[in-house]
Amino acid sequence: MEQTEEQMEEQTEQQAEQAPDRNSRKERVGVVKSDKMDKTITVDVRRQMKHPMYGKYLERSSTFMVHDEENDAREGDTVRVMETRPISKNKRWRLVEIIERAK
Repeated sequence: MEQTEEQMEEQTEQQAEQAPDRNSRKERVGVVKSDKMDKTITVDVRRQMKHPMYGKYLERSSTFMVHDEENDAREGDTVRVMETRPISKNKRWRLVEIIERAK
């Protein structure tokens, strides 16, 4: 029951068609505000927006609860976080990497 190369290629093509594509996940860069919880950090993500009428640039921020499995991040670190499935009531983000340590 040996398969020819053509049959094997057909099977891999069928498997590739059946595999669901993974959605692209949102990524954000922010600063750790709090690391007092176990396996959880609070990250403040800042962004600039232009005022629709006056044209002045305003700074807005969002705060995310982020899952930090190894408790690596410390307060003041710059981190990259990625959207993920809900981990708890408020956690929907996970830590990807620590970009810069606080001085």
